[in-house]
Amino acid sequence: MFDPRMKKLADVLVGYSAKVRPGDRVLINAFDVPSEMVTVLIDRITEAGGLPFANTNEMRVLRAIHINATEEQMKIMGRADLEFMKQMNCYIALRGGQNITELSDVPEDKMKIAQEHWEKPVLDYRVKHTRWVVLRWPSPSMAQQAGMSTDAFEDFYFDVCTLDYAKMAAAERPLKERMDRTDRVRIVGPQDTDLEFSIKGIPAVMCVGDRNIPDGEVFTAPVRESINGVIHFNTGTIYHGKPFDNIRLVFENGKIVEATGSDTKGINEILDTDEGARYVGEFSLGFNPHIRTAMRDILFDEKINGSIHLTPGEAYDEADNGNQSKIHWDMVLIQTEDCGGGEIHFDDELIRKDGRFVPEYLQGLNPENLTSTG
Repeated sequence: MFDPRMKKLADVLVGYSAKVRPGDRVLINAFDVPSEMVTVLIDRITEAGGLPFANTNEMRVLRAIHINATEEQMKIMGRADLEFMKQMNCYIALRGGQNITELSDVPEDKMKIAQEHWEKPVLDYRVKHTRWVVLRWPSPSMAQQAGMSTDAFEDFYFDVCTLDYAKMAAAERPLKERMDRTDRVRIVGPQDTDLEFSIKGIPAVMCVGDRNIPDGEVFTAPVRESINGVIHFNTGTIYHGKPFDNIRLVFENGKIVEATGSDTKGINEILDTDEGARYVGEFSLGFNPHIRTAMRDILFDEKINGSIHLTPGEAYDEADNGNQSKIHWDMVLIQTEDCGGGEIHFDDELIRKDGRFVPEYLQGLNPENLTSTG
């Protein structure tokens, strides 16, 4: 059934996020998404003068492809999808799914084959050469993960995905400017978290709904070998379809020398993917005012108000610290008072305490200011 909020979301994705222009070729990639939303997007792209293309699939089909993957098969799929992607100017991905752990029983060697020969080459091209935006699609399983009814979660979803991102962009600029002139970062948190590193000389990047929906973060990357200390994450994560909790990382000169958690063996198997997997490619502060609790969906969890995330693996080109890897694993620490609190310091200046920005010039990022209409 058509929901009128789909049209508002399509307006954000096509007009604001992807900035579709006349003549643009736009690929819609939809997994477990209602056909009504895909057709609304096709209509909106056409209205903007673009040429819409659509791939639709189901997560159970994707699982079957992965679990039977061979190197020859993935190379063929990778070449075909890459050539198709090279014809596109824009990319809009909507990723639904009734089961967020659908890929959990795919053997790790099969995941690596698919990632290396099919997924990563296409991903690298579209990130670097298209205007792209990625978002989840709400489902009863997502509502369950969030501890909400299906109707309440859908209301939350459309509120957070159609936020006034232009207003957020204005509020983010002072944080970007402060991070651009920062050398030393210190993170203190619950349990035994006490981590220090440098971000000197690495650009900070504002995220304002033009790449991910929902959005609300500013990211950079640590100087690759500068991280020392311990970080103990209080938010569960899904990676390669498998759940991990209570992850604790110990760093020496940038490298993860100890990693433990609910599945210590599984964590270390992923971190042993290649040399870069034990170094960090991203550091970010999250502050979306509508997202307050974790739901094991990284597009939402990494934007949680009062959170930070640290990412073993590949660095982004926009904030490149030289780290390269086949993985990019965002791990989230919430520092709000009800999650144990914590502090972030930039060059000995207290930037955020218990999830709230402290300096006057960053007050616009606190939730009451991002949601106010005045």
